[in-house]
Amino acid sequence: MKYDAILVVSFGGPEQPADVMPFLENVLRGKNVPRERMLEVAGHYNKWGGKSPINDQNRRLISALEAELAEHGPRLPVYWGNRNWHPLLPDTLRQMKADGVQRALAFVTSAYSSYSSCRQYQEDIARAREALGAGAPVVDKIRAFYNHPGFIEAGVDRIRRAFEQIPPQRRPATQLIFTAHSIPLAMAADSPYQEQLREGARLAAEQVGHNPYRLVYQSRSGPPAQAWLEPDILDGLREVKRDGGSDVVIAPIGFVSDHMEVIFDLDIQARQLCEELGLNMVRAATVGTHPRFIRMIRELICERLDESAPRLALGNLGARPDVCAADCCPMPRRPGL
Repeated sequence: MKYDAILVVSFGGPEQPADVMPFLENVLRGKNVPRERMLEVAGHYNKWGGKSPINDQNRRLISALEAELAEHGPRLPVYWGNRNWHPLLPDTLRQMKADGVQRALAFVTSAYSSYSSCRQYQEDIARAREALGAGAPVVDKIRAFYNHPGFIEAGVDRIRRAFEQIPPQRRPATQLIFTAHSIPLAMAADSPYQEQLREGARLAAEQVGHNPYRLVYQSRSGPPAQAWLEPDILDGLREVKRDGGSDVVIAPIGFVSDHMEVIFDLDIQARQLCEELGLNMVRAATVGTHPRFIRMIRELICERLDESAPRLALGNLGARPDVCAADCCPMPRRPGL
């Protein structure tokens, strides 16, 4: 398949205090999230001056990807569009059309498959194309990459660097905790999200050569009556303490950058609890702009340009298909509908 541009697609985030509430309203539109929760999250952003780190992190990722493509090819322009804040997807696709782009390959900054981390992005792209009308660039999404060697190897390097901060004699007993964004059980039931997370955690722990490890969740935002994936990171830390643990390394394997949820849930809330419990906590960085992760993006681009290129994937689940099945990761039905 021939492509003439790369489109980096991400969640987006506010850049100043005036952006916070409009951004959150975009995020939560049509969702059954209590307003109290929205105001609570707004407070998280306001503690950081109303600016999310995610946009600057995406700028660094795009800069690194452009350098990678310039040096090794393919030489394709890189565009950037967000789901919830500027640069918004409709504006980016409009610019791509004006530049003569006919077909683009989209890299979504989410490694896993669920409605919110995969299909919803594709729906956003489809709506932006529909609004643009005739001549809108065709956009194909790069496959989920949770088990790609580049993602796992970059994460493993971050974890090893975190373990180096634990005294050598205490490392064997250190609890390795992988975290990922929680989602409603109804959404998880209709997607391979949990299976992929468990496989990613297993692959990473195996390469690090460390046991014990566990997978927990963070950042739930739904109403209290709605069931979400558990255990929560804070409950997991309490369990480590009850089991006699003294050191933990937390690896946010469910995220690709150190954005607001990672910072607030782990660097603030989890760290505060660890201090109260007397646990020594070290948080591994996300893959971010790790050179192996950036090279992974180029490898994923190359496999779509050349059918003979290897489709790299670790473990037993294999590489995800390029095109999702029509019934893959559907929007969860609301109770009573």
